[in-house]
Amino acid sequence: MALTHINQQGDASMVDVTNKAVTSRTAIAEGYIYMQPDTLKLVEQHGMQKGDVIAVARIAGIQAAKKCADLIPLCHPLALSKVQLDFELQPENSRVRIQSLCKLAGQTGVEMEALTAVSVAALTLFDMCKAADKSMRIDGIRVLSKQGGKSGDWSADG
Repeated sequence: MALTHINQQGDASMVDVTNKAVTSRTAIAEGYIYMQPDTLKLVEQHGMQKGDVIAVARIAGIQAAKKCADLIPLCHPLALSKVQLDFELQPENSRVRIQSLCKLAGQTGVEMEALTAVSVAALTLFDMCKAADKSMRIDGIRVLSKQGGKSGDWSADG
């Protein structure tokens, strides 16, 4: 399999998508932040000194998806048409599940934007809760599915 981000001289290279068709593309990613049960209760009850940490993490994730090309050198700047972040408190596992959805009509996929949204949302939760819980852990960041483009649809579930 040929690497798409390496040119014939072996140098890093941004993929030329000029001749690719504009299609509807969607990617969904997830990740988790594990924390102590008492910390999770503070998140749920909006009891953190820094305020509503979920609301701030949502905005941070949306901003991060929009800035993905500024953070990852060979990503194309994309005109995202939708970025959505959802948070699910899972007290039985002492964690928060973060899911992102990124969507556009374009010439390249949005998996990196979805992953970046989840990552930065998790980092924001960590930052806003670290005074209460230094043992938090971010884990399980992955693409769940992608739709559109030449390679078609893909799902982690098969």
